Amino acid sequence: MADVAAAAGVSTQTVSRALRDPASVSGETLQRIEEAVRNTHYVQNFAASHLASNRSMTVAAIIPAISTSIFAETIQGLSDVLLPEGYQVFLGHTDYVAAREEALIRSLSGRRPDGFFIIGTQHTRDATHILKRAGVPVVESWGLTSRPIDLVVGFSNHAAMKTVVNHLADRGYHRLTFAGVMKPGDDRAKERRKGFLDAHGERFPGVEPQVVTVASNSMIMATGAELLDLVRATYPETDAIVFTSDVLASGAVLRCNDLGVRVPADLAITGFGNYDIAGHLRPSLTTVAIASRRIGMLSAELLLARMQNKPVTERVIDIGFELLVRDSS
Repeated sequence: MADVAAAAGVSTQTVSRALRDPASVSGETLQRIEEAVRNTHYVQNFAASHLASNRSMTVAAIIPAISTSIFAETIQGLSDVLLPEGYQVFLGHTDYVAAREEALIRSLSGRRPDGFFIIGTQHTRDATHILKRAGVPVVESWGLTSRPIDLVVGFSNHAAMKTVVNHLADRGYHRLTFAGVMKPGDDRAKERRKGFLDAHGERFPGVEPQVVTVASNSMIMATGAELLDLVRATYPETDAIVFTSDVLASGAVLRCNDLGVRVPADLAITGFGNYDIAGHLRPSLTTVAIASRRIGMLSAELLLARMQNKPVTERVIDIGFELLVRDSS
């Protein structure tokens, strides 16, 4: 820092202040300091400044899977709000394993982030305890709970799936089958299955619900094709398949095209998430649209408010969902 100060013709205190809060120095001074930083190849020692300020300027984000584009959109929204405010995002993924989430929370807590963003509202007892003791704001997302750790930005997976079932019933379909990948730690998939079962019981009282799931398969379109074959073999009378994800539903639609199964004349198919491919399939996919990027942005705004000691009026924000009725139903 002394080298930067000498090159810029200012004091080390001015360099420190400019790096910590650029608005605290004049534009001309800031320009000289930034040029000196580049010329001297200076890298700021954040560990020292964090000790002095008791702030790390980081947010820990924990998601179920890195490969899922819809979660990537949420992280993009989170970053779009946090980065301009000087916060970096540390990312970890759980692969839907509760013990792995707990280990991540424990490890990231040791790095003293200024806040946590977590996809999911159900955690182990120890994970919840660590988060509550961390003393930093926590936003849970992609679900709703009446007992949040701190703050929640999400929607009801249960209600969304009930809306899908009611849509299919209103269209005249009566032999519905629920299909999906049900990993042990995927609580959102479980809520969607419960939404299907509850709505099915209401619309088709006395009719045994049909469910076909796998536990260890990857969330890829090939799995959707496999699930389609499994549904047709197990419940050949099925006239509509309700998938837990657009990825699986898209694979099923493509498989139907290969088999000569007409969608929706022979078999209706619905997805969940409104992935990019959903609107480009032929036939286009009926699905539930979630404002995934908005979840990230709203969560970041709540975190910022708390981290900057500003009041937060809403602890639970329900962003809702939208049923997009397309050609597949």
